[in-house]
Amino acid sequence: MGKIFENISNKQKNWIESQKIFFVATAPLSKNGLINLSPKGLDTFRIIDSVTVAYLDLAGSGIETVSHIQENQRITIMFTAFDGPPKSLRLYGKGEVIKFSSDSFKKMASYFPNHLGTRSIIKVDLHRIQDSCGWSIPLFEYKGDRDVYDKYCENKGRDKLVGDIIQGNKKSIDGIAGF
Repeated sequence: MGKIFENISNKQKNWIESQKIFFVATAPLSKNGLINLSPKGLDTFRIIDSVTVAYLDLAGSGIETVSHIQENQRITIMFTAFDGPPKSLRLYGKGEVIKFSSDSFKKMASYFPNHLGTRSIIKVDLHRIQDSCGWSIPLFEYKGDRDVYDKYCENKGRDKLVGDIIQGNKKSIDGIAGF
C-alpha cells in the first residue's frame, strides 16, 4: 500500500531529480473523450517548491495535455524507478498552461535549459503526492538522451516551429481548444 504525502520531501526531490523519464496523464471532462498519457524526458522537469512543479511542454504530436488542462486543470505526473530499488511516485494536481507569449513565461523559463521547441510550460499545484512499491517495473539501463528532437527543431527553425504550433495546435483530437 502506498503512502500519501502533503508535500515533496528532500529525499523525494533528490529521487525525482535523478529520474530520466516521467509520464503525464490528463483527461477531458467528456466521458467519451480520450485519456492522454505522454512520456517526457530531456531534462524538462523542475520542482519549484514542495507543492509546485513544472515542466517544459515541447511542441510535438498533439495538444492534448494543454487542451485538457485549459478545460479542467486535472493532471497526474508519474515517476518510476527503472534502476535501483523499485518505486513509483505520482503527483496529482491542478495544472496551469503558461504560454510562450505570456508575461510569466520568461520567469518560469529561467528554471529550465533552453529548448527551441518549447511551446509552453505546464505548472502544477500539487494536492496529493503518493508513492507505491513499483515491484513489477522492469529494470532498464539509461544510455543517454536522444538528440533527434533538438536536431529536428534546429533544422526547422523557430519561426517555422511557431507557425506549426499556431496551425497544428488549435484543437485536441477530441475538439477541445488548444492554442
